[in-house]
Parts: sequence; structure tokens; C-alpha cells
Amino acid sequence: MKQIFVVDDEHCIADTVAVILRRAGYEATAFYDAQSALEQIELCCPDLVITDVVMPGMNGVEMAVLIRDRHPDCRILLFSGNAATADFLGNVRKQGYDFDLLAKPIHPSDLLARIKSATQPPSR
Repeated sequence: MKQIFVVDDEHCIADTVAVILRRAGYEATAFYDAQSALEQIELCCPDLVITDVVMPGMNGVEMAVLIRDRHPDCRILLFSGNAATADFLGNVRKQGYDFDLLAKPIHPSDLLARIKSATQPPSR
């Protein structure tokens, strides 16, 4: 069973996405800030992290870079409903990082399709 961490400072969004994923057969855990998620990732790295971009403290892009550096096999999906996201992504792309971005709101079936795609092994 694929393990997915959902990170969003809006509790209702993190919890709702985690419930949708559990109902679809994934093992999903909600986190409400980047630091809590990072601490758990060091103990048990999931197959996929879905994180909001704009959060207080550490933003999702900064968290994604840390995860990619420490756990290169962990897949990451960013999601945001904020226009400032392009600036965050542009800055890290210049540093050689590239992350997929989902727009909020996202329909559950579209979310599940993207997760299925993101958690498939790379084709050879």
C-alpha cells in the first residue's frame, strides 16, 4: 500500500485530502505544518508527499527541496491556490529543482489520477 503524507496549514484541506486518499486505498496521513511532516519523514519516508505551497514558517517549496535532497526517491506534488506560487517555483527551478504543481481546488478524481501517475515506477 502506498504511503502518502498530505501537508497543508488549513486543517480541513489536509484532513479532507487524507480521507479521500484513504478511501481510495492509500495509507494517508495529514500534517498541518512543514516541520511536523519533515520530522516524520526522517522516521519513515512515504512514497509521496502532497504539500501546499503557501504556509506559515517553511513553505511547501522549501520543504520539497529538503525532501528531495535527503530522500531523492520520495515523489512530491505541490498544490496551491495562490498566484505567488510561480515565484517560489521559478526560484527553485533556477537551482535545478522541478516539481509538479496542482491547482486548488482540484476535483478528487483528478487528484487521484495525478497521484496514481506520480506513484507509478518510471518506465524504462
